[in-house]
Amino acid sequence: MREALDRALNQLLEESLRMLSLVREMTQEATEALVQADRAKAQGVVAKDKEVDALELKVENQAIAVIARHQPVASDLRLIFTVIKALTDLERAGDYAMHVAEDALLLAQEPPLKRYVTLPEMGRRLTEMMDALAKAASRSATALARELITYMMEDPRTITKALTLMRVARSYERLGDHLENIAERVIYWLTGEVYKAPEDVY
Repeated sequence: MREALDRALNQLLEESLRMLSLVREMTQEATEALVQADRAKAQGVVAKDKEVDALELKVENQAIAVIARHQPVASDLRLIFTVIKALTDLERAGDYAMHVAEDALLLAQEPPLKRYVTLPEMGRRLTEMMDALAKAASRSATALARELITYMMEDPRTITKALTLMRVARSYERLGDHLENIAERVIYWLTGEVYKAPEDVY
């Protein structure tokens, strides 16, 4: 009985990690597509979003089946609920990686407004967060926003492109928010304690 439960939990974890790995891949490739104006790579990221959606349903059904068949308790149950709650965040993180890729497709139609520095760095930090699934401070997009506003004021023809770049930065920030949620849930699974960042209590 215990062996069967352990096998089911391991499979659940493996599929969840596969989903995380896919979202990480999407984030990295969306960033590369943005920087390199690589339309084919951007289209590949958009296509992978369907894989993430399918994995979400598969893992959710697996988790429900584990509860129904094995009636787990204590830390096993915490693991299952961590996985179930993390699925939503992972799926949304994948959506934001797709949004970056969609905007990369738009931006690739013309020469870049500027050399991308902040956005690739945000993408790199997010892939590091996924590698470690640990708390990490996202780089603020405030400086980038100021820089893009300056471009818009100097040349109104750049407004559409600058606004798209701001949207990319927002997608990265929201993606990071979902990864932070997952990290908090992993802490709960491992320790049974609900972790909230200091700003969450105000």
